[in-house]
Amino acid sequence: MAKATRQAFGESLARLGESHPEIVVLDADLSKSTKSELFAKKFPHRFIEMGIAEANMIGTAAGLSFTGKLPFLCSFGCFLTGRYDTIRLSVAYAQANVRLVGTHAGVGIGDDGHSQMGLEDITLMRALPTMGVFQPMDARETELLMDFLVKEWKGPAYIRLTRQNLPDLFPAGAKFQPGKLMQIHKPAAEAQVLCLATGASVADAVQAAKELESTGIAMSVWNAHSLKPFDDETLTAISEKVKLVIAVEDHSVIGGLGTCAAECFAKISRHPRLVKLGIQDLFGESGLPNELYDKFGISAKAIAQRVTSELGQKNR
Repeated sequence: MAKATRQAFGESLARLGESHPEIVVLDADLSKSTKSELFAKKFPHRFIEMGIAEANMIGTAAGLSFTGKLPFLCSFGCFLTGRYDTIRLSVAYAQANVRLVGTHAGVGIGDDGHSQMGLEDITLMRALPTMGVFQPMDARETELLMDFLVKEWKGPAYIRLTRQNLPDLFPAGAKFQPGKLMQIHKPAAEAQVLCLATGASVADAVQAAKELESTGIAMSVWNAHSLKPFDDETLTAISEKVKLVIAVEDHSVIGGLGTCAAECFAKISRHPRLVKLGIQDLFGESGLPNELYDKFGISAKAIAQRVTSELGQKNR
């Protein structure tokens, strides 16, 4: 059943709170939107409403982590990263065991417009030493990622979540491998194109792959839930036989998934051509999510058209 990853996060947080009394949750007057309210209703004495004071929330969470607590601090991604200096010093530099939760990622939030859209958050968080950066593609992967971040990950982590509902894509019964790329769509024929996608863009990439198959173009789709650490080893192996790699994300093309791929390819002598699809050094704007995905070239239709165009140019 389609569900927003923010909803799956809230449900997972409330579930994990039962067996992990060290979890505490802080929110900056957005608990209904971030879904941290689900934890607050269940564990009111472990929930702190900080008001519209994100910097104070970040510092408080860092302090709590050094008393043995596991703080989850929640807000829109753009509002959290707007307090970058505080995150840099109080969380990353201090190596605080904190989970920063940024919801309402990308232009997919629609009508709310640029002031609410997290479009540069992955770039900023990836640049911080000690910081892990994660973005699940659907509800099930969110649940599995939350288990990992509570039970295994040590140190700072940033989790990027959607406002909009996303289709279920995580294969039934599949094992979650933290930090590893996962193939989500395998074409019938040997793949000519490799598509890397993350978060909400995985669903559009899968739909694009199906559309391309009807035209004779075989494209495999791999999901990247971990932007840092990034799985260089798998990308190097799976890109050896393809003509083209497409990286798709609802985020700036500067510093996001496409940059992860470029950094990987910079370490090896031979690799296929890389095309980065995302927000091309632009601000977001208001509109319906599907209209914005078309405008910024990250809808299924736009991905398929770009792949067809790129292959045609290469064959000339």
